[in-house]
Amino acid sequence: MPLITALKSRIVFNSRGDKTVEVDIITDDRYIGRASAPSGASVGKHEAKSFPQNDPLKAVQVLNSNSDKFVGAEASEPRAIFEIIRTIDSTPSYSIIGGSMAYALSVAAVDSASKALGTPLVNLLRDNNPCTNPFPLGNFLGGGAHAGPGTPDIQEILVCPIGAADIVTALEMNFYVHRELRKLLENEDKNFTNGRGDEGAWAPRINNDRALELAERSIKNSGFEIRRDVALGIDFASSSLWNGDNRCYEYKRQGLSRDSNEQIEFVNSLVQKYNLIYIEDPVHEEDFESMAEITRRNKKCIVAGDDMLVTNKERVIEASKYGACSGAILKVNQAGTLYEALLFAEECKRKNLKIITSHRSGESVDSHLSHIAVATQSKMIKCGIVGGERVAKLNELIRLTEYDLIDGMADLSS
Repeated sequence: MPLITALKSRIVFNSRGDKTVEVDIITDDRYIGRASAPSGASVGKHEAKSFPQNDPLKAVQVLNSNSDKFVGAEASEPRAIFEIIRTIDSTPSYSIIGGSMAYALSVAAVDSASKALGTPLVNLLRDNNPCTNPFPLGNFLGGGAHAGPGTPDIQEILVCPIGAADIVTALEMNFYVHRELRKLLENEDKNFTNGRGDEGAWAPRINNDRALELAERSIKNSGFEIRRDVALGIDFASSSLWNGDNRCYEYKRQGLSRDSNEQIEFVNSLVQKYNLIYIEDPVHEEDFESMAEITRRNKKCIVAGDDMLVTNKERVIEASKYGACSGAILKVNQAGTLYEALLFAEECKRKNLKIITSHRSGESVDSHLSHIAVATQSKMIKCGIVGGERVAKLNELIRLTEYDLIDGMADLSS
């Protein structure tokens, strides 16, 4: 089995131009694995701390002073890397080494191991589970923390090509709708500059209501039928809207607020009006009861927890006591290590939650995310539609079909 013989880390930059960490791990003196850590703009308060004292360089310094601990470790075993990291940092939120460094170490290790063993990364992670391609869930109209003033309060309006029979067709459908939406926005605002947010979604100066209307029309204008060919989804990112002092959701860009009951009714009305297939974080991260009510009332819509679950097994267990979610976002760097993310995925399966593997708004051009999505039997992969760092993941899904392990597209009904 491939053993780690050397490693090093460095400061690099993500898609927003922010500093992050990258790790190289060499196994058997020959095979280089590499991973750089993503970062989010909309961050759950329970997720791993990205960097010690918010300084990527300190994470590099911590690793450099402890690098010998990894030499001789089995690179193909995520648990082994996790246990070594925990000898360096036993804090719940990785405040000593940083969740970003934990991510980069654990992913670079399996990346190196896959090269040493001459097999795709997905084969090291899937535990002989059957593999299907997740449906690409793409942010195509954005606001909130991912875009500037004047854009919608709603963070992401998403498109999912549920009628596609294969991944190439699925991607083409998303690209087509993305382009059609641009035409509608140009007609809506003759001064629209084709501005996009962090994830490649169009970022127009319109309110939430108009944004949803144009998103729906872009699908119809593309010749697709809603909920047969293509379906809409929404990431509300409600924790960023929640004012705990006033006990309300503040839609500041639209100039209104909603209490908890009004937020529930607002969410339910949008699910019905637009026949949504997916909603994410419709209430703030601690409101399990409201999340459960929304889940109960929307059986045909995936109600996913992101800030609520933060890729944490224990948060899944807590949410399940309420029946709070029917879907779960998997972001490895929220947990810290790949091992913890895989434990999270297993708990989601036990609780019958559909897994949606997700990028972050600040991304790298790495394509490991696609392997992780397939290996965890994710129903969807949320990694944007356009932009080099987004397309890198999508193109990797195409490459994976060349191996004799992908059996069509995921079954969203199961």
